[in-house]
Amino acid sequence: MAVYTLHINGVEHRVDSWDPEQPLLYTIRNAVGLTGTKFGCGLAQCGACTMLMDGDPVRSCSVSVRDAAGKTITTIEGLGSPQQPDFVQAAFIEEQAAQCGYCTAGMVMAVKALLARTPKPTPDQVKEALAGNLCRCGTHTRIVRAALRAAGSI
Repeated sequence: MAVYTLHINGVEHRVDSWDPEQPLLYTIRNAVGLTGTKFGCGLAQCGACTMLMDGDPVRSCSVSVRDAAGKTITTIEGLGSPQQPDFVQAAFIEEQAAQCGYCTAGMVMAVKALLARTPKPTPDQVKEALAGNLCRCGTHTRIVRAALRAAGSI
């Protein structure tokens, strides 16, 4: 068994894993207990499991715990709280950019990464950044508006 050090939401966690290829998503949900990041397809195609690793959006279902060791990881829990949401979370709330909410954490994380790189994105840049995040409820229009609201564009 190997022990990996993960830096998640500003806190260092030491986790044991028999399998160095174990997906980061499982490690964070099961060993660390942070369940805001969701399992969607398990194939890195839907974006529900998106979190930030060294500031970049990654599909945590396809990143191994070994590859995540020593990196700075941010999950949805690391952004804000219900009492004090992050500005991106607040924009999603204001725009009511969720229906079932299953994809929302991954969408928020993708928008957070976009705004870190491009503080004033165009609608097309938002759509491009979210192209790999799927929503079956069809709230993409509201999600784009939330991203633009978070950027201060509306």
